[in-house]
Amino acid sequence: MTVRDPALPARVRIHEVGARDGLQNEKTAVPTGVKAEFVRRLAAAGLSTVEATSFVHPKWVPQLADAEELFPLVRDLPVRLPVLVPNERGLDRALALGARDIAVFASATESFAKANLNRTVDEALALFAPTVTRAIEAGLNVRGYLSMCFGDPWEGAVPIEQVVRVTRALAEMGCDELSLGDTIGVATPGHVEALLTALNEAGVPTSRIAVHFHDTYGQALSNTLAALRHGVTTVDASAGGLGGCPYAKSATGNLATEDLVWMLDGLGIETGVDLTALTAASVWMAEQLGRPSPSRTVRALSHKE
Repeated sequence: MTVRDPALPARVRIHEVGARDGLQNEKTAVPTGVKAEFVRRLAAAGLSTVEATSFVHPKWVPQLADAEELFPLVRDLPVRLPVLVPNERGLDRALALGARDIAVFASATESFAKANLNRTVDEALALFAPTVTRAIEAGLNVRGYLSMCFGDPWEGAVPIEQVVRVTRALAEMGCDELSLGDTIGVATPGHVEALLTALNEAGVPTSRIAVHFHDTYGQALSNTLAALRHGVTTVDASAGGLGGCPYAKSATGNLATEDLVWMLDGLGIETGVDLTALTAASVWMAEQLGRPSPSRTVRALSHKE
């Protein structure tokens, strides 16, 4: 049954990360053709934004070493296909293949910046600045990811003002969209509301904010609902609940796109996503990986079939 809540947004854009953030966490590389088919199936299910791959050095993320081979196989799809770029070299590779949407990946904490980029937070921001500037000059859409916004496995709770400072730096750099990551899944709804309010008070409008929750403690949907009540309309999710974080071992899977769509459908919030087709895509991908999907909705719907 659909029960509309007029206090919530009428429409939400799902930023699908399964093909990039999900598959980069696999122990072994998935064949390029399988990745491309997964992206195609996700697009066919109605997802308007499907993160395709990452132009990082293969040594750091070997699972995505085939970016040059993959992107040409999917770039003509009628959807946005963001790619992650860590620096200007990554941007060069993305531009050469015709990418129109890129993302940079920052950290709210020094420990994770060191583990992920071997730099301090400010050094990482300085690295991204020319990349973002060049991307904007080339007419690209730029997203800024911010990890460890709610907790860090080495530092514990992350002060809200610390997150606000780095988010503002990304915004001032020119990032169109700012994705707040609960990388180890420790956020709770009150914390989400407090951070969003602090960002607004610091001059970062809700319209530029996306949320990216992990379900380590089963809080991803409740945290998403808190963000929606605040007015957020872009939510990151991963088909089938794929993913984690290769540099944060306590991070479990992302919020499953199917679980998110089930909730949004029940609230009467438009997404443009066909849940049946999306579930079929995730079941297919689970078969390629040789294990069942962790998504509760995928399991429920596929079991009913």
